Amino acid sequence: MSNRGGKRENAGRPRGQGKFGEPTVSIRIPESQGATIKNFLDAYQRKRTGSGEEESNVDEFLIPAISDQPTLLPLFSTKVAAGFPSPADDHIEKSLDVSEFLIDHAASTFFVTIKGDSMMDVGLLPDDKVVVDRSKTPGIGDIVLAVVDREFTIKIFDYGANKMPRLMPANSSGAYKPIYIRPDMQFEIFGVVTGSFRRFK
Repeated sequence: MSNRGGKRENAGRPRGQGKFGEPTVSIRIPESQGATIKNFLDAYQRKRTGSGEEESNVDEFLIPAISDQPTLLPLFSTKVAAGFPSPADDHIEKSLDVSEFLIDHAASTFFVTIKGDSMMDVGLLPDDKVVVDRSKTPGIGDIVLAVVDREFTIKIFDYGANKMPRLMPANSSGAYKPIYIRPDMQFEIFGVVTGSFRRFK
């Protein structure tokens, strides 16, 4: 009987000896999200080691869990400024599935948590979750998730006077400067921001 084959005791890399210095676990993710997860882990590692050059305003990536059974909640037809519509049935226009409202293409969509206030003038505040769709084609004026020299950032996509792309902050304080994309920089628009949401309590 041969002793070859099978798992050998103490074989392989010792636990905690990988790039992150921690034990690892196996997880299943959608095939379309593989690049997203890899780039996020690379950015996370650079943040830990202090090797990143650009200041990122992205804190975490989350993949939406879409249920087969939609959560339908009442959508009131009455528009209110600072109150609450009458709960009478005749004010309920229809039911709204929150996932369907926020997500156009589930396989290419993920959520990102905002860090910092560089986009506050367009209503993106710290800890807000933004909806990013990788399947959409970015246009001038769109809010995008971009990778600049391997660092993630959320900014407004634009072109400068020299027709070179630039990423514009949305903070009228002047504390944040546009990021001008030079030919020698690594640059990719990773997805288009299609919405956002936050909790108040």
